[in-house]
Amino acid sequence: MSEATAEALSAIHVAAFMASRGWSVEEIAQLQASPHIFTVTCPDGFALGRVVVDEAELLTVAVAPAAQGRGIGAKLLLDFEQTAAQRGATRAFLEVATDNTAAMALYQRANWSTCGQRPAYYTRPDGSTCDAILMEKHLT
Repeated sequence: MSEATAEALSAIHVAAFMASRGWSVEEIAQLQASPHIFTVTCPDGFALGRVVVDEAELLTVAVAPAAQGRGIGAKLLLDFEQTAAQRGATRAFLEVATDNTAAMALYQRANWSTCGQRPAYYTRPDGSTCDAILMEKHLT
């Protein structure tokens, strides 16, 4: 991805999260306007993160559907962790939908651990809800 524009990121996010709800250009632009937000990118995906003091939050990782299963998500996750640590974070958090088994497997392979659950955290397009698993990782 040559530019991390809100338009380019939204297009990838919408395509990657068709079963739930991709983020709009406006939502991504609002996030990018914060000095706490950072973006790591590659040609087929991106990760958005936030660092406040010594804690980081992985807001999203999105990989274009045609490029999924090629290790891009793992590379973006590693880039997120390294960038968060460079910004002073010593611990990182994320939420992942309980039905997103591919993402949960990615985070577990990267040594993230479960530390909580948020009932009915995600609302699906059909109105149903899905719990979120809260995960954390100590950054070194």
